[in-house]
Amino acid sequence: MKIKCLLGAAAMVGFIFAPVFAQHGHGGGRSSSMHGGDHSSSGHDKADADHGSGHDANHSGDKSISQKLAANPKLDSKLQSLLPPGTNLQTAATGFKNLGQFVAAVHVSHNLGIPFDQLKAKMLGPPSESLGKAIHDLKPTANAKGETKKAESEAHEDLDKDSRK
Repeated sequence: MKIKCLLGAAAMVGFIFAPVFAQHGHGGGRSSSMHGGDHSSSGHDKADADHGSGHDANHSGDKSISQKLAANPKLDSKLQSLLPPGTNLQTAATGFKNLGQFVAAVHVSHNLGIPFDQLKAKMLGPPSESLGKAIHDLKPTANAKGETKKAESEAHEDLDKDSRK
């Protein structure tokens, strides 16, 4: 009975995150190199790819991160509060492959006290690194895998809240 409950719970979690993983794309090019071969962090960025479930027009694949932030003042304000005063959010978001990756990086920077510009430089490279590897490089004493999962969860929550406005 306990095994059935555990398997059921695991299946539900898998179905919840399936659209995110489906859009993750390991087909080569910049997308797969973003992880820098480091699968010790989480292997997959759960916050990647703006969910893929078509929440609303603000999450269409054709909009840039800057356009999505401009269209979502609550998310814009939340992220701005997590970055140092005077940080230009549009500039900070430049270079990230999607909104989820950017939001997770902002959370890691805030949570661990890692300067955002240093974290961004590690992630965007060259060579580009996964969020987990960048955490490990910049703060070796941190639990990179745990902090990556925490930030991805926070990003996912922020993006879900944003889509329900």
